[in-house]
Amino acid sequence: MILSELKEYIQTNRRVPLKDLSYRFDVEPDALRKMLQRWVDKGRLRVLDSGTPCASGCSKCPPQEVEIYEWVDHK
Repeated sequence: MILSELKEYIQTNRRVPLKDLSYRFDVEPDALRKMLQRWVDKGRLRVLDSGTPCASGCSKCPPQEVEIYEWVDHK
C-alpha cells in the first residue's frame, strides 16, 4: 500500500473508521495508526471522539469502540 492511496481514500470518504481502513488495505490497525499519525501531526487528519457515529450511520459496532479518522480541509 502506498501512502498516497490511503490519503486519497480518506479524502474521498471524509470520515473513515480504522477498522474499515484495515480491511480495505489489508494492514494491521497498529501499522495504520503509525501511518495516519503523520497527517494527524500536520493537522490534516483528526481522530474523532469516542462515541462519534460512522458517516454511513451503521450502528453494528459499539460507538465507544470505533476509532474514526476524518480528513480536515484547510481553506
